[in-house]
Amino acid sequence: MNDRIIIDPGIQHGKPVIKGTRVPVARIIGGLAGGMTKEEIIREYQVTEEDIRAALVYAGKLIEEEEFHPLPM
Repeated sequence: MNDRIIIDPGIQHGKPVIKGTRVPVARIIGGLAGGMTKEEIIREYQVTEEDIRAALVYAGKLIEEEEFHPLPM
């Protein structure tokens, strides 16, 4: 994952992006969540299937690290 996702303050204001592009990880995840297929994302953003997998792994790791607190009832 580290060789496919970078964070650089000079690219997209420091948001995580696919290395060698200006495509934010959030755009990949959002596209999948919105119903785009992997093939559509590859065509639309000129990324690879490995880039998509790295974006999913990155998002998964962020969720694992997040602390969750139950909402009051």
